[in-house]
Amino acid sequence: MGDASESRSVTKLALEDGAVFTGRSFGAVGTSEGEVVFNTSMTGYQEILTDPSYKGQIVTMTYPLIGNYGVNRLDVESRQPHVAGFVVKELSPVYSNYRADLSLDEYLKENKIIGIEGIDTRALTRRLRISGAMRGILSTEILDDAKLVTRARGAAEMEGADWVQAVKPARGYNWDQDQGDWRLGKVERGDGLHVVALDCGAKQNILRHFVERGIKVTVLPPDVTTEEILKHRPDGLFISNGPGDPAVLDYAVKPIEGAIGKVPIFGICLGHQLLGRAIGATTYKLKFGHRGANQPVMNLDTGRVEITSQNHGFAVDRKSLEARGGVVTHLNLNDQTVEGFRHKTLPVFCVQYHPEASPGPHDAAYLFDAFVEMMKTKKPVTGERLKELQGLRD
Repeated sequence: MGDASESRSVTKLALEDGAVFTGRSFGAVGTSEGEVVFNTSMTGYQEILTDPSYKGQIVTMTYPLIGNYGVNRLDVESRQPHVAGFVVKELSPVYSNYRADLSLDEYLKENKIIGIEGIDTRALTRRLRISGAMRGILSTEILDDAKLVTRARGAAEMEGADWVQAVKPARGYNWDQDQGDWRLGKVERGDGLHVVALDCGAKQNILRHFVERGIKVTVLPPDVTTEEILKHRPDGLFISNGPGDPAVLDYAVKPIEGAIGKVPIFGICLGHQLLGRAIGATTYKLKFGHRGANQPVMNLDTGRVEITSQNHGFAVDRKSLEARGGVVTHLNLNDQTVEGFRHKTLPVFCVQYHPEASPGPHDAAYLFDAFVEMMKTKKPVTGERLKELQGLRD
């Protein structure tokens, strides 16, 4: 057990619309700017902090009490936190969990992330829902409201931003159970399948799912050529999640375009958006995005509603997708946006949400099995087969 209670300095969060919230600091001191968004998850703050898709964003947690189970060194999605700031209603003054290594406060200090507590996160979330995600600035140093608002209005927009460059690997490597701090039990290599993963900011649990299924994983940065991908002779190509605007990632779209029809492809989150653009669809920015572990998605093939974990601020346009041979397979039941598609004739499919994040908790794990089957057969997976994989066929 640890105690995080101590005297805290005044900290302010200012939005580009002129709103200023005053609270108490935790974590690091300083000034940080980014797009202010909210996440509706009740737990999982450690996974949220270390998800590279949050690069450039100040994340607000809507659940009122955060930090009560501390932080451990294993349940992370990457080697370090990526958020630009962290906003909570109340930071738990103590943490207690037999696996915990340190407090949330200590973890943010260690990684130079600014946190603010004691503000009305309901009011902030309502403002973001009504007006949309906004640029903001979080500071323990600048306490003049007018200066903060001016600086927030001068911050970079998320639309048009390429944050993938900040989180992609510098070079390719083979990922397995002994990589870094993420250790799995020994697994058999199964049928010897081999996946090339384009890492735009991949969550480590996605790669774990492949390894657990006995698949060899070669990780490459997204700015490689199609030839560099194919020289590894992969059975399948995976495109990962990641931060920023897919419309400016032509360097990542180009190798995917070249690989379509030559190798089965599966994408998640940003990978879904990049695949959409690779077949000729367009993408657009959502008003406030989908971020949380409780997003309802309708699987149009099975008629089943999946409770999903999501983190994205952009979406694929349905009309442009269907005009280029895309078949919509999943819809978000909150706003009817596209959450998944496959190609009419080619072994290509993807989802906007995160099946590896164990929402539901296992509603969407069948997608990895579908990809494995597609790699074996080199053919698209049908709706009927998806029913079988989910155990839903009569």
